[in-house]
Amino acid sequence: MPLIRYLALGDSYTIGESVPENERWSNQLAGLLEQNGRPTEVTIIARTGWTTDELWEGIQAREIHPPYDLVSLLIGVNNQYRGYDINEYREQFVFLLEKSIEYAGGDANRVIVLSIPDWGVTPFASGRDREKIAREIDAFNAVNREETEKAGAHYIDIAPISREAANDSSLIAPDGLHPSGKMYAEWAGLALPVVLEILSE
Repeated sequence: MPLIRYLALGDSYTIGESVPENERWSNQLAGLLEQNGRPTEVTIIARTGWTTDELWEGIQAREIHPPYDLVSLLIGVNNQYRGYDINEYREQFVFLLEKSIEYAGGDANRVIVLSIPDWGVTPFASGRDREKIAREIDAFNAVNREETEKAGAHYIDIAPISREAANDSSLIAPDGLHPSGKMYAEWAGLALPVVLEILSE
């Protein structure tokens, strides 16, 4: 089988803050694809703390070689965390989504967008208004879902999985904020059937 070229764009959730490289969700997805006979090479452009505009700066600073067979985009938590305007987020998210489609050879079907997980359930959020955080995350996710569906790309809603961490500490990394490799495995498992379908076309 030809090598699948996969470009993963995002922030701490894509670079896998506080977990080993092989436990990042994008690397676990690549591992699952290999188990399904689809050898995959992952290129990650992501950094902890990045907002939508910082991701774009990061992309511009890197040499990339489209077209990719698969592009994933997961961005927005830091816009929400910093209290940035949701309409500005929409505008910048749409721009990044259009770029993602461009990097996938202009094929929106080869792009997957993951929803923003809810960090409000983590120990890090102790003492904060968890309900407010949840409402804001839901609002940002309503935006990225709407724009993803409008563009014809695939939407993977991992927010419900992230909220399971409220009752399962094994889903949280030792830093008390980011997902553990176990949670990332669940994200990768959710994305796998969608990605296998994309790659079979």
